[in-house]
Amino acid sequence: MSRLEVLKTYKLFVGGKFPRTESGRYYSPRDKKGKLLANVSLSSRKDFREAVVAARGAFASWSGRAAFNRGQLLYRIAEILEGRKSQFISELVLMGSSPKAAETEVNLCIDRLVYYSGWCDKYQQLFSSVNPVASSHFNFSVPEPMGVVAAFADENSGLIGLVSLVASVIAGGNTIVVLASESKPLTAITFGEVLNTSDVPGGVVNILTGNKTELGEHFASHMDVNALVIQGEDYKSIYALKEIAAVNVKRVFSYAKNWMDEKEESPYYIMDLQEIKTTWHPIENIGGSGGSY
Repeated sequence: MSRLEVLKTYKLFVGGKFPRTESGRYYSPRDKKGKLLANVSLSSRKDFREAVVAARGAFASWSGRAAFNRGQLLYRIAEILEGRKSQFISELVLMGSSPKAAETEVNLCIDRLVYYSGWCDKYQQLFSSVNPVASSHFNFSVPEPMGVVAAFADENSGLIGLVSLVASVIAGGNTIVVLASESKPLTAITFGEVLNTSDVPGGVVNILTGNKTELGEHFASHMDVNALVIQGEDYKSIYALKEIAAVNVKRVFSYAKNWMDEKEESPYYIMDLQEIKTTWHPIENIGGSGGSY
């Protein structure tokens, strides 16, 4: 008698836990030969709202951490991903990659996490400034994280688009709710397992799976999401989401990039999701008109 294979049911990753979708719905992606790969959660609007609550709850603690410590935790994610590399390669191959391409993609993901871990305590120095003013003050401008970021990962890649998003967003102190690729979702939740064992606090990264068309409006209209990031080239959809987001003054960034290109790692992806805070501090203007001790 032939053995019946038990397909894995991939749950969501929300608030550092792996809940089932409240909708009870699943879909079953197939490989090129039509073979079922797994059961994957079809997230609902309520799943998204709960993920935003988790991300908002984690924001104060995450953004308040020392930048150096955030860098340590991103590096820790890279370490764990390195140790589980073979599993990610296997899942990428299941989803259509060649073994060589899958290994290249996973290696690049590890390198990208290390890259952004290094920027955690450096981008502020690069983008901060002391501004010239015509009064007895110091005037400082420094970047600060926006808050909760909702994002759509690249549909064409199983892992590198997602990792590029997550690493750049949390490196700058933001928290994120990201919808994984609908056609290549397996590595997304497995990446959640990596995050769960990496000391990254629950709620900093929340990963949903499901249908972008169904969830897009909710991502763009949620009032407690500060920014929306879209990877992809579906310009008609992007335009529609920007119109919805404009109603609640949400920042929207869209990137049509080849994330396998090593050039697509930059501190400017961190800066896109930062606000600039300017502070005035009075000083004694020694030697200036009227200045004296």
